[in-house]
Amino acid sequence: MPRTAAEKRAAFRALHSSGCFVLPNPWDAGSARFLRTLGFKALATTSSGFAWSTGHADNSLPREVILAHLRTIVEATDLPVNADFESGFGRDPEEVAESVTLAVATGVAGLSIEDSTGNPAAPLFPVDVAVQRLSAARRAIDQTGGDTLLIGRAENFFAGKPDLDDAIARLRAYAAAGADCLYAPGIQTREQIEAVVAAVAPKPVNLLIGSTSNLTLQEVAALGVRRISVGGALARAAWGGFMQAAQALAEGRFDFSGATTGAQLNALFTRDA
Repeated sequence: MPRTAAEKRAAFRALHSSGCFVLPNPWDAGSARFLRTLGFKALATTSSGFAWSTGHADNSLPREVILAHLRTIVEATDLPVNADFESGFGRDPEEVAESVTLAVATGVAGLSIEDSTGNPAAPLFPVDVAVQRLSAARRAIDQTGGDTLLIGRAENFFAGKPDLDDAIARLRAYAAAGADCLYAPGIQTREQIEAVVAAVAPKPVNLLIGSTSNLTLQEVAALGVRRISVGGALARAAWGGFMQAAQALAEGRFDFSGATTGAQLNALFTRDA
């Protein structure tokens, strides 16, 4: 029986109370449904993976397209979905609050707000402005019932400002402003991870592992991380296989090694419909 949005959100929040879980990132309904068959407990959208599937670069799609995508992923399975909601689709707090209200209405169980501006000359919002934007997101969620998880993201390492101390200061400010979970994509070393976990404890931390890592799931869990996401990595893996096969085709070779069969896919989606 399909779960209600409230039930999904309660299950998602419970996942953050202890242990460490993997939050894979599908980019369409089919990939979401397949991940469901592997036993994952929740999913997260990927702005980059979805953008590439539409023939666009990351962070270039309008809000209405992203909202429609969120509804698609939410409706694809009965799993809780965390929204990669980019920078909240608004520069000022009022615009962010409006966007967050619309995102919550799609049924997502959580959503993240970035502190990046998209401006290479000033890639991060000043901390006070970023806090105001996150506080607006918090108020918008609370006005809808407050059960949607809010994730505060410090984009230092993605924005060309890899300053761990500044990232930690930002995460602490976002935690104080009402973020339920904290996220500094781009940190990689044990020391960086431990520092972030300690700085925002007892609130949970999301770790991005978007490429091959020397750390195992057990080791990441031992560092105190509560959840692991992979961003656009699964989409990039799919694109890699497609591009390799397409390049071979352009060169006159028919190399589809590694491809699954149509029968397998039909069986998967017939069973999971």
